[in-house]
Amino acid sequence: MKRSQNRSSDSLREISLEWGFQPGADASLLIRMGGTHVLCGVSIEENVPPFLKDTGKGWITAEYGMLPCATSSRYKRESVGGRSGRTSEIQRLIGRSLRMMVDLSQIGERTLRVDCDVLNADGGTRTASITGGALALRLALQKMVADGRLQKMPEILPVAAISVGVIEGEPSLDLDYSEDSRAEVDANFVMSGDGRWIEIQSTAEGTPFTGEDFQAMTTLAEKGIRELFELWQ
Repeated sequence: MKRSQNRSSDSLREISLEWGFQPGADASLLIRMGGTHVLCGVSIEENVPPFLKDTGKGWITAEYGMLPCATSSRYKRESVGGRSGRTSEIQRLIGRSLRMMVDLSQIGERTLRVDCDVLNADGGTRTASITGGALALRLALQKMVADGRLQKMPEILPVAAISVGVIEGEPSLDLDYSEDSRAEVDANFVMSGDGRWIEIQSTAEGTPFTGEDFQAMTTLAEKGIRELFELWQ
């Protein structure tokens, strides 16, 4: 199978980070993974949801959105038509993943809200949001220490995510849209820096996949995510 940009089955797309993309945010970066570009901004709010009030614990949550012209045909602005089920599912995934990074009792009773806005979509928007959001969240915590809002830096567990699929019977890493749209199997993997899995979503689009297929996808995902962790250095 010939892939776009002549990539091998186990190679990531080109990745770049632009830090401080939104000066008004407490922390921000623009992550580019091939043609997928996601702006990740963090806002620190000095309050928590009611269920955490007076517990001494903070909260990390995420919001996800796609700009209307991020895709080849205009994506309906959800502030007008209401949030879709897909969007709700993705932002819950992002929030769950980012909450694995830190002991919430170490950040005080405050909320760190991570906004992930897709400027350009070419596959893997949710995984790019998790990878970029985690890096932006670390920066926000570092700034809280520098500003005196935290006495010391909490212990952080790095988090990153990647997509894997099976195309023409071959497992492949980090699918772009042209590949994702014809994949027989589509999967998203979220992993922590110590090699533990946080979430795995895997779906057969054509025919069911075997245990061998799943193991091959898992191996590719681990390889790709370990490369993404190099961004943390």
